[in-house]
This record gives sequence, C-alpha cells and structure tokens, in this order.
Amino acid sequence: MRWIYLAAITLFALATLIFAIQNFDVVTMSFLSFKVRAPLAVLTIVVYLLGTATGGSLLALLRRSYERSTRGTMGSS
Repeated sequence: MRWIYLAAITLFALATLIFAIQNFDVVTMSFLSFKVRAPLAVLTIVVYLLGTATGGSLLALLRRSYERSTRGTMGSS
C-alpha cells in the first residue's frame, strides 16, 4: 500500500511541476490586503509546498491527538 501512496504523490507532484513549467505568465495574487505579482509557476510551487508542509503537520497533530484520547480511555477500564 505504501508504494501506491508513493506513486500517487509522485504523479501529483509531477503533474504540478508540468503545470508550473507550462505557465510562466506573471499573475497577481491577492489575499486580504496583500498582493503578490509573480509567475504562476512560482506561485503554484510555493502553494504546493505550503500545502504539503501544513497538511503533514495537521495529519501528525490529529494522529497524536487521537492516540492520546484512546490511550486515556483504555487506561481507565
């Protein structure tokens, strides 16, 4: 199963890279009052990396929280 996950992640990263390479037009991205003008390729890669980092952190946090909650209920039985 690990190889399937690895293949899916690799294919998604490759598709993102191909998309980024084909889209070098400069775009303006705005969030709240911040505005950034950069090539779409750069923004795509930055957003992908931020999503990867925060998604992994969130998953680890949820897993740790779940393990602590189940450990507390098992010890009291």
